[in-house]
Amino acid sequence: MSAITPAASTPGPEAASPATASQDANASASSIDRQILEYLRARGHKAAEQALLESLEQGGTPDENKAGPSSTISTDDLVKKLAIITQKSTKPGDSSLKDASTVLSEMVAIGNSVNIQNLVSSIGNVGAEDILSLDPGDKQEGYRELEAWVEGSLDMYRPEFRPILFPIFVHFYLDLIQHGFKDAALKFFADYSASLAPAHSATLHHLSTLHLPTHVQNDELAQRFRNEKYTIRMSRSGFSLLIGWLNEGIGGESLGSGVGFAGEKGKRGRGAIMRVVNNHLKFDVTSAPGTSVSAESWEESSGLLSSLIPQTAGSTTYDPMAFNAAKGQLKLGPAPVPEDLQHETERVVREQSMVDRDPGAQTVDVKREVEKIRDARKRIRLDPSALSTANLSAAHGAAARSRAIPSICAYTLHDVGEGAPCVTFSQDTSLMAAGFSESYVRLWSLKGEKLKGLRSDFQTSSITGAKSLRKIREKGGSTTRKLIGHSGPVYSVAFDPVGGSAVPPKYLLSCSADATTRLWSLDTMTNVAVYRGHQNPVWDVQWSPMGVYFATASRDRTARLWSTDRASALRIYAGHLSDVDCVRFHPNSLYLATGSSDWTARLWDVQRGSCVRVFIGHQNIVSTMAFSPDGKYLATAGEDLAINIWDIGSGRRVKKMTGHTASIYSLAWSAESSVLVSGGADWTVRCWDAKSSGGPASKSNQNGMIVNGYGGEENGITKEHDELPSIETSDLLATFPTKRTPIVNVQFTPRNLCLVAGPYLSPEQR
Repeated sequence: MSAITPAASTPGPEAASPATASQDANASASSIDRQILEYLRARGHKAAEQALLESLEQGGTPDENKAGPSSTISTDDLVKKLAIITQKSTKPGDSSLKDASTVLSEMVAIGNSVNIQNLVSSIGNVGAEDILSLDPGDKQEGYRELEAWVEGSLDMYRPEFRPILFPIFVHFYLDLIQHGFKDAALKFFADYSASLAPAHSATLHHLSTLHLPTHVQNDELAQRFRNEKYTIRMSRSGFSLLIGWLNEGIGGESLGSGVGFAGEKGKRGRGAIMRVVNNHLKFDVTSAPGTSVSAESWEESSGLLSSLIPQTAGSTTYDPMAFNAAKGQLKLGPAPVPEDLQHETERVVREQSMVDRDPGAQTVDVKREVEKIRDARKRIRLDPSALSTANLSAAHGAAARSRAIPSICAYTLHDVGEGAPCVTFSQDTSLMAAGFSESYVRLWSLKGEKLKGLRSDFQTSSITGAKSLRKIREKGGSTTRKLIGHSGPVYSVAFDPVGGSAVPPKYLLSCSADATTRLWSLDTMTNVAVYRGHQNPVWDVQWSPMGVYFATASRDRTARLWSTDRASALRIYAGHLSDVDCVRFHPNSLYLATGSSDWTARLWDVQRGSCVRVFIGHQNIVSTMAFSPDGKYLATAGEDLAINIWDIGSGRRVKKMTGHTASIYSLAWSAESSVLVSGGADWTVRCWDAKSSGGPASKSNQNGMIVNGYGGEENGITKEHDELPSIETSDLLATFPTKRTPIVNVQFTPRNLCLVAGPYLSPEQR
């Protein structure tokens, strides 16, 4: 290894003696040694500093008093001096000491002294590329050039180039933090994070909390970026353009970019990008032309996909579409009705059509099926397509709106404590239940009937039939009832669906932060069973469509299937990388959908416990979902303010709907699967056309109801049409604002009346 020494000082008129020349050389060498020691000391390489001192002592250190005046060199020059370069004999111009992993073996082959080898081995990353990568200026310059190249590219390529900015940004920021350049990292974050915030706000907020190397080493998300390949989807022509720019720095320059693309700093900046591309990115190059893929799909098909897609023995795929296709077709038809039940239902319907009376000897199943027929006859059919052809300002506009938009009945909870409650309605609309952060559940009778439990002093031996059961009920009672049993906030409640809309429910399920799920009898108003198995808070609980079975979602990253007659879980659905936030049963009970904080939704085979579909496309937590009644579609929504509708059969996204300005809490489909209603933290209820293709929205305000755009009063603020850019898509039929009520639950009755509920937030509350 050769040392690069500064040029000797200019000699005087008289010729210098050999002794004087030797002293000058020693002085110059001593100056460089001191600078290297200072650099190692500043970087914290104590072992390397000690090894260099020992090496100098063994080789005879020049007298400090004889050293000439110390010269100062810049940081860039020092880095270049430490970047050891030795040309390969097989490839002149390329450094044989480029990678830290091969430095020692290459030095042994060159024949360097043992002391120098010991010094190099104690430093750690000593390859030329490793040392140069420590320069924070390279990352600033490289990202600036990459962003300018992306924004200066052709319109047809820009959407597929933009997704590469985010992983490069993340790795540059983590590199700066991990190497101790905190100030440079914060400046880099402040300069370039704004353009990435719309699509990656949650991840950027998380990264902004990492300020020390130990934070990066112990953070789960940071380690996922470090250890997994970030998948980028590109067209073949786009990928060729990217490689050309990384190698040559040409193409796509924006106006006024200057010579930085081709200068020395530009080369080093592109080198920093190339290191991230080689080590941390994986390109999914598609043969389809770039113009055939929507702009949103490029971004949403990129990410850390390897851990999100279930891997099976003998096959590995990083494409969610390939995984879904490999799972084959699903059984999405309605659940079969037993033949004897169908005959009995038809007989009862015929009898009731002749005699207007309701026989009391019917079973619950028959009553439910008969009521389904009644509901279908009296249902208000919603047809959103009526709005597309009607003039809403004309006289018949109101009639068109009534055919397209459901009637909405809103229930507001007042004097609610901290934390948003959970709310649900029974299918026969006779009861409403809400769970609160104070660890209790409250019931309300929506028909004004008194809710009576059993007296505490009755004897079980005295119960001989329905008549004796009525005698031991409480004499008084009120239209509301409190159920106490949980020891933590209640996060979800659900009425049993056995009776459908024909009879009131008999049971209620609730789940809580105490990691339990409780079954309540609505006859006795008591807790009859407790289900334990989750190790963390249980976020959601849902009955299967036919009752008896139910599912739970928990912070322990699992969903579980239970039966009301067993205390332990029947199935455990594991695979999500973070909390499972919501669960829903398919209408035919064969499949279970889960939404997670890992930004994905999954569909599971209930009996086998295997994942049969994975839905990737959200940019934040998936907090709510709903199956269409026809069983063909799944709607998902959450913290990214977007609603995605998925075709369950193919696993492909049908469309993306936007309009909410805060988290979305609940979704519900109309009976015909034509209208979707959502409620969220922006204090609004929004109705969507689930069948239309979507697209940019037009703005109009009709009679105080916000239709397809801004207008009217929302969240207590009157908005002008042109005050804010619209984020709403054209499939938004109407927006119904409340004063200060976040909507935590929306639900359709079998006859297409929409029920919504939420807690009123006083101006003093956030």
